[in-house]
Amino acid sequence: MSSRPQAHDYLETLACSACDREHDPRQIHTVCRECGHSLLARYDLRRVARAITPDEVTRRSRGIWRFRELLPPLAAGGGPDLGAGDTPLLPLRRLGERLGMPHLWLKDEGANPTGTFKARGAAVGVAAAAALGVRELAIPTAGNAGSAWAAYSAAAGLPIHVVMPVDTPPPIKAECVAYGADVTEVDGLISDAARIVNERAARSGWFDASTMREPFRVEGKKTMGLEIAEAFDWKPPDAVLYPTGGGVGLIGIWKAMRELDEMGWLDGPPPRLIAVQAAGCASIVDAWEAGAATAERVADAHTVAPGLRVPLPFAHALVLRAIRETGGTAVAVSDDELMAAMSELAESEGVFACPEGAALLPALRRLLDRGDLTREETVVLLNTGNALKYTDLMHATGGSAA
Repeated sequence: MSSRPQAHDYLETLACSACDREHDPRQIHTVCRECGHSLLARYDLRRVARAITPDEVTRRSRGIWRFRELLPPLAAGGGPDLGAGDTPLLPLRRLGERLGMPHLWLKDEGANPTGTFKARGAAVGVAAAAALGVRELAIPTAGNAGSAWAAYSAAAGLPIHVVMPVDTPPPIKAECVAYGADVTEVDGLISDAARIVNERAARSGWFDASTMREPFRVEGKKTMGLEIAEAFDWKPPDAVLYPTGGGVGLIGIWKAMRELDEMGWLDGPPPRLIAVQAAGCASIVDAWEAGAATAERVADAHTVAPGLRVPLPFAHALVLRAIRETGGTAVAVSDDELMAAMSELAESEGVFACPEGAALLPALRRLLDRGDLTREETVVLLNTGNALKYTDLMHATGGSAA
């Protein structure tokens, strides 16, 4: 168990993202009791700003828990700490020169435990669940969330049931099994896995930790935004490109920047948030281009990138709100483009990005072509994971991404 210090309690409430109804954060919750939308943690940010300074946070030991005043105190007190957070922010010098972009960066979440950004959400979500008295967890997954939650559940001593599509990459299935998870495979998509988890959780008393159906996973993902702001001396980049399946990380970065701005820590406006999806599963892009506040389910969702194959994110309205409020946009790329980009990132920069993260490179080119970004701006690509989990995908495509 972690030896990190107990945080003071700055968490005031869990507020519904749609109707603003408040819920007691010291009780077990999934979604809003009133309208069924996602709950978001709300802190006393004035007290936080009086208690700590940016310099103090920077001097602390590395990892997500140095932001403990902006994380649930139940989680910050003693959940398993496997070392999530403080992933490298890398200058893309060769690609930047090729594109005429001197301020192009990549934040590489592949350096996290279990190899993806999902470790951040699992670290906080599992710790909070354990502290609140949850005794058994269940999660639907396209892959990486399952392995991350299985690892942290193992470290916390909590049983977990993981339900995933049958075509989830084998290395990820092997991880879940190795961590002792009860794994169920379904012939379908993550939406089918979510339905099964919902049904079994209700029947068996498991805690359903589905994406944005519990309030603390997004708090872990929020630390990506906190780290990005800190890395630029609290003057945020102009834009962040984010591969968007469930969209929790994009919502987390949006939430982080809002909180830092309210605390007076930001020197300049928050970054424009840009959702990047696969052309075969682009509900957010379709809604954005239609000017809609909500998205519609994709009928025939298909893409080689498992993390982008989400027919309709549960918090689709919140994803669209985050894009809109930051002046961002949304863009889709083809599978051929993202697979080619895996090779280009590896050969040009030594970054072996997952297919979801690689999708950001062709998206960047498209955004430059259509004028959504300029070459002088500071832009961060957020690679969500390591490509080593996708060896079967690379073999199936003839090694084009190797």
